[in-house]
Formats: sequence, C-alpha cells, structure tokens
Amino acid sequence: MIDYETRSWLGTLVHMRGSVLPKLIGRMIVYSILGVGAAYVYEHTGLFIPPIGHTLVGVALGLLLVFRTNASYDRFWEGRRLIGMIVNRSRDLVRQIVAYLGGDDAAARGEREMLVRHVNLLYALIRQFLRRERDLAALGGLVTDEERAALEPVAVRPTVIVTWITRALGRAADAGRLTEQRLQLLDGNLTSFVDSWGGAERILKTPIPFAYAQHIKLFLVLFCLTVPFALVETMRWATPVAVAVVVFGLFGIEEIGIEIEDPFGYDPNDLPLEAIGDTIDISLREIAANAQPAAASPAP
Repeated sequence: MIDYETRSWLGTLVHMRGSVLPKLIGRMIVYSILGVGAAYVYEHTGLFIPPIGHTLVGVALGLLLVFRTNASYDRFWEGRRLIGMIVNRSRDLVRQIVAYLGGDDAAARGEREMLVRHVNLLYALIRQFLRRERDLAALGGLVTDEERAALEPVAVRPTVIVTWITRALGRAADAGRLTEQRLQLLDGNLTSFVDSWGGAERILKTPIPFAYAQHIKLFLVLFCLTVPFALVETMRWATPVAVAVVVFGLFGIEEIGIEIEDPFGYDPNDLPLEAIGDTIDISLREIAANAQPAAASPAP
C-alpha cells in the first residue's frame, strides 16, 4: 500500500509508484495515432461521426465504470475490515491465553509460548493462503521442522493450525488449568478468527462476474476506437491530444478497479499484509512479555 500525504497536491500528482499511468501510456499512444488518422481523413474527405451518439453512450459508459470502481472498492474495503478483525482477534486471543491459561511451571510456560507462536503462525498461513503461496521456508522460525513436515502436504493449512490451537486448549481444560467458561471464551474468539479468514477467502474466490467484466471492456474499447471520429469535427489536429485525455480518464478508472478488486496481492495499492503481520508479531510478543504486572514499590 502506498503511504502518501493526502494534503500534498503536488506530491500526489508526481508520485508514480502506485499510479496506473504507466499501464496506460501504450494505449494512449495507440489511440492518439488513431486520432491522427481521424484528423487526416477528415481534412481530406470530411468524414466524421456525429458526436450525439457518443454523448448519449458516454453517460451509460460512465455509469458502468463508476459501478465497476465502486464494486472493486467495496471488495478492497471489506478485505481491509476482515484483515483488521484478524488483527484484533489475534491480540485478544493471546491476551486470553496468557491471562487464563494457568500454571507457572516450565511445561505451562512452554505451552503458552507455543500457543502464542501458533496464533502468529495462523495469520502467516492465512496470508499465504490468500496469495496462493506454499513456501513454508518463508515463515522462518514461526514453524518448527516437525510442524513443517506435517503442514507440507496439506492443501488448506490454516485449518491445521486452528485444530492444533483448539486441541491444546482442550488439553489444558482437561488438565484443570482452564475452566469451561474460559475455554468457551477462547473458542469463541478462535471461531471469530476463522470467520474473518472465511470472509477474506470469499473475496479471493468470487471475482467480478466475467460477463460484466468482458462487456465493460468491449464497450470501452469500441467507444475509444470511434471517439476520434466524433471529436475530429471540433478538435481537428488537436484530436490526438483530446483522445489521449479521454483514454487516460476512462481506461484509468477501469485499471484502478482491476488493481484493487483483489486486495491481498502484491500490487502497490494492495493491502500491506507483511506490515500487518509485523504489527501482529510485535503485539503478541509484547502481550506475552508483559502478562505479569510490575511489582508494586514498597510503601515508604
């Protein structure tokens, strides 16, 4: 995701990373050449297309593009909301683990550390799942060699980690270190975690309907192929410039919609899943490290 100063007009205008302009330059050149051809034909034959048709059709095309962009932004914002919910659930789940899971012996402390690591690992595997990645080596110390061997053949790996966390909590309850009421609270938090992951998976696996995506592209191409002949009577040899502006505006809106409709990838405007993962890791470590309050100073 691009961090930028929203109040800086000049800085925003000249910032190229994350802009769709590089993707549009080729199309702007092609359609501008068509505009040169339209101006040449008009000068020699007087051929042009009455602009009234494009005026009427342009309204419909504009509405379609607005709807397309709004649909894509809804997917982007819903994805951010769901990832934010995962962050919240991660923190709250670890808060409950370190506060509710009793025992001060080495085994109990090791169990809490393992659960905290597994919560962190759960987000990392969800991130890989949403990006269709499977390289467990990229997770570093979050996963042990034994866990890597168990996860390697699994198609949907986050479900395994959820099961491991649930079984560990169940064992703690069976051993009397966790009451049934607290187990229910932890399980509810874990269920909410999984629900948020499921919502993100729904976005990933439900693209914009093909018929709509194809139709708007065809409509856009036909409009821009013919618009030079509708502008040429008024613009004459300025038609190539006018066409480039039209292409920049219309194709730019379409490209923005394409880029943000899947917010979990690596495009510059996608969600910063690595940075969010770093935030989760820092938060969980701090929660676990500061589970015990500082000793009170003796009264004077």
